[in-house]
Amino acid sequence: MATALNIFNYQYHFNLKIIIMEIKIQFVRIPTNEKVESFAVKKLRKMAEKYEWLIRADVFYKLEPDTTGKGKICEIRLSLPGPRIFAFSDEESFEVATDETIRDLEKQLKKRKSEMKDYL
Repeated sequence: MATALNIFNYQYHFNLKIIIMEIKIQFVRIPTNEKVESFAVKKLRKMAEKYEWLIRADVFYKLEPDTTGKGKICEIRLSLPGPRIFAFSDEESFEVATDETIRDLEKQLKKRKSEMKDYL
């Protein structure tokens, strides 16, 4: 059961284009952390500027017991034209997990963008 669900709508004017990406952040069975939330929004905004065809980002933060010191999980699911893409990471802090997850998504988005160029 989720303890918090925050929804952000992001609009950005760039070269007379309006980029709108909905960002949903959910902390699953843990208290909301505004610092982590703003960090994720900042990273996802940069991604939305680069890939303007993104529709929505669903971000989930979870805490799992782990003896190695990790256990802070970030999962991000991106909605875009075609199949959704998904990535997650398990790290020692939510910020590091978010960075790693965004890095994985960037790789997938670059591949998707190159595939889209073939059809244009």
